[in-house]
Amino acid sequence: MKLVTFIQQGEQKIGALGSKGEEDVVYDFCKMNDSIPADMLDFLSQGEIAIKQAQDAIKKTDVKEVLSAREIRLLAPVPAPRKIICIGLNYRDHAEETNTPIPDYPTIFSKYANSIIGPGEAIIIPRVTSQVDWECELGVVIGAQCRHVAEEDALQVVAGYLAVNDVSARDYQTRTTQWTIGKAFDTFCPIGPALVTRDEISDPGNLDIRTVLDGEVVQHSNTNQLIFSVPYLVSYLSEVMTLVPGDIISTGTPSGVGFARSPQRYLQSGEVCRIEIEGIGVLENPVEKEK
Repeated sequence: MKLVTFIQQGEQKIGALGSKGEEDVVYDFCKMNDSIPADMLDFLSQGEIAIKQAQDAIKKTDVKEVLSAREIRLLAPVPAPRKIICIGLNYRDHAEETNTPIPDYPTIFSKYANSIIGPGEAIIIPRVTSQVDWECELGVVIGAQCRHVAEEDALQVVAGYLAVNDVSARDYQTRTTQWTIGKAFDTFCPIGPALVTRDEISDPGNLDIRTVLDGEVVQHSNTNQLIFSVPYLVSYLSEVMTLVPGDIISTGTPSGVGFARSPQRYLQSGEVCRIEIEGIGVLENPVEKEK
């Protein structure tokens, strides 16, 4: 399933993306079965029970009864995660372009819920910087509370995957050895377009990933370039902290970021930044200057 959070007539709901012929449609879980939670964190907390209820409801629902995608507005699939855990320098090609040694351990930093936006929402260039960069990343969403998960069992606690744009103010990021300040601006974490459940992604370690900026491909790689795999990251992080449903792990970006280019290139107002990940979809956001 492609799980989504959306607004219809001013009401926030959750559901699943589908299709009717060539038209995109949305299955409204609350309309189909009122025992299914209306909030994504509550839904994920119920684990396989909620997923099975949703799958059964979809099977019983006539496609004629679903919502047209034109009737709703997609939000971030997980609008308010408790944790957004980001991994730096996790692609071999990105380490090479920045002349950085391959790390022995994952580099960890955080974003916060204020930075979350969904598909179609604007990335805002803050007044205080003009060095705003793009970073396409595979996001991993936790589906079960866990601690000390073995690497071989780690995918069992994953609910699914989504696209993340780890937007970064490079001048703020490099002011100190700690990166978080350059990552935590409002709107700096677009996610979406949907949370694709684990069963639809057979191997998160072999997915085509790219960034397209105003029609130009500026990043293009594959998650087989990850230094630390998805199972390793889930296991490693669970050694340190309790992971809970809805937590997002953003697994790092490949080569092609703006600050590593010659000359450097940064996001400009009026551009459209598009993240594409095989099997997950397209996350597209316009760019605007803060007023």
